[in-house]
Amino acid sequence: MWSNLPFELLANIFSYLSPDSLARAKSTCKSWHTCANNSLSWATLPWRQYPPWFLALPTRNHGHFICAHNPINDSWHLLPLDFIPNPIRPIAAVNGIILLRETTTTALQLAICNPFTRQFRHLPKLNVPRTNPAVGVISLDSANFQVYVAGGMSEASSVGGGASYEPSLEVYDSVQENWKTIGSMPMEFAVRLTVWTPNESVYCNGILYWITSARAYTVMGFEIRNKNWRELGVPMADRLEFAALVQRNGNLCLVGGTSDAGACIWQIEESNNWRMIEKVPQELWARLFGGKGRWGSINTRCACIGGAMSLYRDLGSGMLVWRKCAENGTKWEWHWIEGCGTIKGVKLQNFPIKGLLLHPYLASSSFLLNE
Repeated sequence: MWSNLPFELLANIFSYLSPDSLARAKSTCKSWHTCANNSLSWATLPWRQYPPWFLALPTRNHGHFICAHNPINDSWHLLPLDFIPNPIRPIAAVNGIILLRETTTTALQLAICNPFTRQFRHLPKLNVPRTNPAVGVISLDSANFQVYVAGGMSEASSVGGGASYEPSLEVYDSVQENWKTIGSMPMEFAVRLTVWTPNESVYCNGILYWITSARAYTVMGFEIRNKNWRELGVPMADRLEFAALVQRNGNLCLVGGTSDAGACIWQIEESNNWRMIEKVPQELWARLFGGKGRWGSINTRCACIGGAMSLYRDLGSGMLVWRKCAENGTKWEWHWIEGCGTIKGVKLQNFPIKGLLLHPYLASSSFLLNE
């Protein structure tokens, strides 16, 4: 009976499988593999209602792999990155793929990969070579995205001039597959985007936001439509030991805290004032940094995606997840996830990581084949 099912019916059955179940189904035979790859749209996959996977990538020379946490069965998996030719560092996740930067060059060179299908390609070089700019990413639809690069240091002039801050903004469009310079910024913003801004960005209501990493914290936003820059203050800006931007239910939020007072989540209002909407449970907050006091708080990191946020420190310390309830799409709940100490009986050493949240995409991408 299974071998005679119509293609459309089989594809509909596949659409209700979780990513790990679909992967097993794809390995059954060539016909099922073809059906799964060619008929499922990432935009409409019901598995996006499942919690996202957490991907932990080493930030230093601890190996060329990803430790991936499957929230459905609470298990960790090892994903080798031996298909990527050069050392990389992750920047962000978008549409089920990862935006990366190569670490073998000083000037920014971006690439993308899908660690589940083992596909990889470089993005074109920027119009203006630059080091250490702020990078942001926007999902346009299920298949297309834009990458924004702002600030950074330009290369030294060949006629003897030194490197300087680059007060321009470039955007890469995955449809056009090229970079365009779309505007400038105040030099003060270029300096802060270069020196004090990590690559974590949040896109919300037509504005791409970054947060400065130096206290007192501030938020910098670029309005996509009219190409204006804006600056927002941050609650407890000079006291927070860590702070990060997240998106919740279509609204810009900020999570931050201290080792003594704990952590809170604020949401921006129309008046550009912040309103506290949630307090991280104190017992979970204390568990996260394991009695390390202020040092543990300072080293807290955040990963976010629509419908979920994760706070973490390193591979082995565990993570705190705040995500939508499956039964109630407007209510969010806190969960504790144990860190990764072993995978399939093999013990792993603890090391610093960059965490990403994404919904795995198991079909081959034509965009990743175009290099």
